[in-house]
Amino acid sequence: MSQPINKKVAITAMSFRQKNGLESFPKRMEYAGGSYTFLDGLQCLIKKGGEVTRIFTMTDGEREYKLKSNSAQDEWLLVAIRS
Repeated sequence: MSQPINKKVAITAMSFRQKNGLESFPKRMEYAGGSYTFLDGLQCLIKKGGEVTRIFTMTDGEREYKLKSNSAQDEWLLVAIRS
């Protein structure tokens, strides 16, 4: 079941993968007094005009987290948590 959140969060660590170039992924998130480390995830790019939005579906092995970031990846929104 998915629980909508829609709150800003802090991404405190990033990881990088080399697949057709270098891609960055969130590695650790701080939310509601807790720290969450991601093990794996997927990325989707949405382009609208000159704006690029990145949607990440990440997992910590127990839950799935949907995150959204702007093109500079300096603002992060936790969209939902799914158990």
